[in-house]
Amino acid sequence: MAYRMSDEEFDDAVAEALDLIPQQLAAQLDNVAIFVEDRYTPQPWEDPHTTLLGLYEGIPLTERGAEPWAMPDRITLYKEAIEAICETHEDVVEQVTITVIHEVAHFFGIDDATLHRLGWG
Repeated sequence: MAYRMSDEEFDDAVAEALDLIPQQLAAQLDNVAIFVEDRYTPQPWEDPHTTLLGLYEGIPLTERGAEPWAMPDRITLYKEAIEAICETHEDVVEQVTITVIHEVAHFFGIDDATLHRLGWG
């Protein structure tokens, strides 16, 4: 059963998750925008039933050169998808934390396989 949370509560959970990132790493999160959307819209080439909890879009630090044209990186959390797999307020807060850490890790160049192995999948 999905647990629904107000937009303000969800945004607070995102802010709390970001506060958990060690200062040395958080200082490197330059030019990254964090967004919350209701749900992911699959791209035409994807399975129309694709569901994501979060998405990192950008150039990971490990792959950056001197791209003066690069737009800010973007991390999006999908509120309804996260709520759909949670039963309590605490579950949502925990899943938001996992999702934020997962997507921020992509910014630092960490792949899905490594994140799953570390328990942040």
